Amino acid sequence: MKLGIIAAMSIEAEQIIAALDSRTVEKVGGIDYTVGKIGNTELIVAVCGIGKVFAAMCTQAMIVRFAPDAVINTGVGGTLTKELTIGDACISSAVVQHDMDTSPLGDPVGLISGINIIHIPADEALGDKILALCADEGIHAIKGTIASGDQFIADSGVKEKIISRFGGKVCEMEGASVGQVCYVNGVPFVIVRAISDDADGDAVEDYPAFAKRSADRSARVVIRLAQSL
Repeated sequence: MKLGIIAAMSIEAEQIIAALDSRTVEKVGGIDYTVGKIGNTELIVAVCGIGKVFAAMCTQAMIVRFAPDAVINTGVGGTLTKELTIGDACISSAVVQHDMDTSPLGDPVGLISGINIIHIPADEALGDKILALCADEGIHAIKGTIASGDQFIADSGVKEKIISRFGGKVCEMEGASVGQVCYVNGVPFVIVRAISDDADGDAVEDYPAFAKRSADRSARVVIRLAQSL
């Protein structure tokens, strides 16, 4: 199996890249794609940069150039639910773009024109497998909707709007664009997010340390996934 791995930040990918055997690097569109193997699984790992545009660029280039069988977007995010705290994880059942808004034209908030849906479904079987691996690693994890937008959420009012509109469990800045590109191309995808913050502005100064620890947790599960395929 050939698995595409996309992370926004180096801290979210470095552990996975270090685990690859026979690494080679190819630059496409200004992004480095590291190709190697873990066990019998071929991986293409890329650090796309922060935000939906970088994530979409990276995903499309990965699909066209490397043709992965599935894409995993791994990293960290802010919790939108009391079910998840720092160090826990959420596996996408679906993704939404919480900042997509053509409602002045009569559309519901979050509707993605062209595919005309709000919640883009992630791959159920692959998500269930990752959820089970989290349990094996001792990581408390749930499946749920992951909400993406081009803003770091650190305001309780904004947080509540995302929850009420979309039923989101985690907010972050890339997953839904990865999901949209995969959906349009017919490629299965899953978003994996370990919780790094509370998305309400509390303890933002602790974010770098929490993000690194949570990113390592996500990466560990992705490595286990590759070993199991």
